[in-house]
Amino acid sequence: MPAAVSEAALDEERAYLLRAREELARMRERTEALTVHAGDRISAEALERTLARRLAQLADDPHVPLFFGRLDHEETSGGEVFHVGRRHVSDTAGDPLVVDWRAPVSAAFYRATRQDPMGVAVRRRYGFARGSLTGFEDEVLSGPSAADVGRSEILEHEIERPRTGPMRDIVATIQPEQDVIVRSELDRTVVVQGAPGTGKTAVGLHRAAYLLYAHREQVTRRGMTVVGPNASFLRYIRDVLPALGEVDATQTTIEDLVSTHGRLRGTEPAEVARLKGDARMAQVLRHAVWSHLGEPAEALVLPRGSMRWRVPAHEARDAIAQVVSRSPRYDAGREQLRYALAHRILQRIEASGDALDERAWDTLARTKPVKDYTAALWPAIAPARLLHRLLSEPETLARAADGVLTPDEQAALVWADPPRSPGTARWTLADLVLLDELADLLERTTSVAHVVADEAQDLSPMMLRALGRRARTGSLTVLGDLAQATTPWAVRSWADALDHLGKPDGHVEQLTAGFRVPGDVIEYAARLLPQIAPELEPPVAVRRSRGELMLTTVPTIDLVTAALARDGSVGLIVPDATVPQVRRLLAGAGLAFAVVGEDDGATSRPAAEEAEVTEFDSRLDLVPASLAKGLEFDHVVLDDPAGIVDGEASRELGLRRLYVCLTRAVTSLAVRHQGDLPSELA
Repeated sequence: MPAAVSEAALDEERAYLLRAREELARMRERTEALTVHAGDRISAEALERTLARRLAQLADDPHVPLFFGRLDHEETSGGEVFHVGRRHVSDTAGDPLVVDWRAPVSAAFYRATRQDPMGVAVRRRYGFARGSLTGFEDEVLSGPSAADVGRSEILEHEIERPRTGPMRDIVATIQPEQDVIVRSELDRTVVVQGAPGTGKTAVGLHRAAYLLYAHREQVTRRGMTVVGPNASFLRYIRDVLPALGEVDATQTTIEDLVSTHGRLRGTEPAEVARLKGDARMAQVLRHAVWSHLGEPAEALVLPRGSMRWRVPAHEARDAIAQVVSRSPRYDAGREQLRYALAHRILQRIEASGDALDERAWDTLARTKPVKDYTAALWPAIAPARLLHRLLSEPETLARAADGVLTPDEQAALVWADPPRSPGTARWTLADLVLLDELADLLERTTSVAHVVADEAQDLSPMMLRALGRRARTGSLTVLGDLAQATTPWAVRSWADALDHLGKPDGHVEQLTAGFRVPGDVIEYAARLLPQIAPELEPPVAVRRSRGELMLTTVPTIDLVTAALARDGSVGLIVPDATVPQVRRLLAGAGLAFAVVGEDDGATSRPAAEEAEVTEFDSRLDLVPASLAKGLEFDHVVLDDPAGIVDGEASRELGLRRLYVCLTRAVTSLAVRHQGDLPSELA
């Protein structure tokens, strides 16, 4: 790397950046000028959506650099020069000024090494400040002047750069091991086991962006879904895909995915929720559904003119067995039985010499006797009504759970005070997941092309099944850290999770290089790993900066005020139970802050200020410990670690929660304690 960059070289690159911005503006103006002409309203709406998506992809933020790198290829590889950026920009002749980071030619920017230069002579990284180019570094990868590349100051600065607001993309800092995951093929399900600070969430979102680029038509047509643990987390990651020019992915939570079956209104003991999330419940529900099939006791009789056509009971029994052998969805099976019975009548009519038209089979299947006979043997089922019966009637549950759940487990599931009807039931999240399973037993759930599931270590087996069926004919990117599992129903291994997802051949990648959490902080938090996840490799901080770690009894307000005096975002993480108390404390001190997880995301501000912003748009966020997962702040003040541990159902879950909270800092962590620290941190 050169010790200094000439001003002339910088001016040349700045001129190139200006030209690229002018051409991007031209591309947008040309798109805006297009007029939709279509033969019908549906086609017109589809074209309008395509144009709107294209305009969104061409949006230019002057504070975000159009390119962040450059590849100078060897003469033997064509000697071409490519600027690598967030989106493709071309000139009026169609020649690329900036190539998309997802294009095949850009892979070398992330993977080329001196040992394998991939045809690259020089890799250049640019430094920017508010969109203005401030410098660059060159890495000579091939030729006589090639040398082992040292640490990149520009790369480190970008990783450690303070920021306020939601999560940003890492497209300029993707590491080789991350790029391998990002560019995985669409048909491959990948689990990313990532320690804190390894960038697993960003890797998952960048893989989503890559798949939308590499398989545009297929993924856009079939859909992509990003699933996060809660609404606050989705607000935190909301800007990543749009910043990469992608707006076609649906972002949701498990709760929202299953809320079509009912409204979340209740809670329940952790042990009951764990049992409802057990994979054995799928077998119980299957038994409950298919137990509705009846046994034919008499023949089907269909009057037609002066004739009465009959299907004997034993033939009806055979028809049911044939349909069941095909393993259809329950509702589809009922339709198949109706047509199977009609087919037998049709055969008898044709054998008598009566000529029928091609619509006769469908007409016979729709007659009232055939429909009534089918309904008696294969009755319709409403998921909510069936689950209401299972949880209200011990004898009904016992028949479905016989040989699957123990009597004590069955007793734990039955409501102590059953609601009068499904409409008055206070469904819990675990109940809604069971309703989702029931709905899939009746009618196949629609599959999308790809699902990205973040913080997946907290999902129950039944929740994983709900995700898996939404990618039944597609694939998944599963992101998580077993050491951060904080629910009683969490799976214990990724192999088990892949089985529940229906993707046993999925591949597990482990990220342990911590680029975000500083060394002193991650090593302190790793003291908990022998107790919470002894089987995992401890994370390794790769930054030169060790960060700042302070264990103190200094008052919370003093610590927060000191953090706010520095650049970057500040997160005050507290036990859930103390949020109201700490909120009053901050308000009394006249500090502006947002409370993570509030429905409206409103920020509390001093009375003299009228402006209002949402969570992650404030310098200071008050974070309940239960919502800290997945979030990052430049500076973290963690209040009452013992209280965080004690706030969970068990000490192991409490230590896992504390591990999460300790690893949210990018630059500094101040741990404020009143009494002794948890002994596991000693």
